[in-house]
Amino acid sequence: MAEETQSRAPESGASPAPQGGQGGHGGPGGGSERGPRPGGGRPSGGPGGRGKFFRRKKVCKFCTEKIDAIPYRDVRLLQGFVAERGKIVPRRLTGVCTTHQRRLTRAIKQARNIALLPFATKH
Repeated sequence: MAEETQSRAPESGASPAPQGGQGGHGGPGGGSERGPRPGGGRPSGGPGGRGKFFRRKKVCKFCTEKIDAIPYRDVRLLQGFVAERGKIVPRRLTGVCTTHQRRLTRAIKQARNIALLPFATKH
C-alpha cells in the first residue's frame, strides 16, 4: 500500500493535473482522452464555413399554381399549413408569400370558427 502511494505522488512537488471529468474543464492543453469529434466538429455550414447541403429557395405554392382565393372549406389544403398542435405554421417554414400567408391565415381562422379545423389538439 505504501508503494502505491509513492508511485502516484508527483515527483516535482506540484499538484497533479485533473484527470477525466474530475474538476477539469478540458481546455486547450487537456482533453487528450477524447480526441476530435467525428465529422469535423460542426455540422453543415456554420458561420464562415462551406455547407454540405444546398437549401433551395422556397416558392409560394399558391403563386405557382395560380390560386388566388384560398377556400376555407378545403380542409386538406389548410391542414398542410397548420402544425400538429394547431398553430399556424409561419411563412419562413412554408415558403408562402406574404399576401397568400395573410389569406391563408384568414381561411384557417374561418375554418376553425365553423369547426372544420380544431383550435388545439387534445392532450
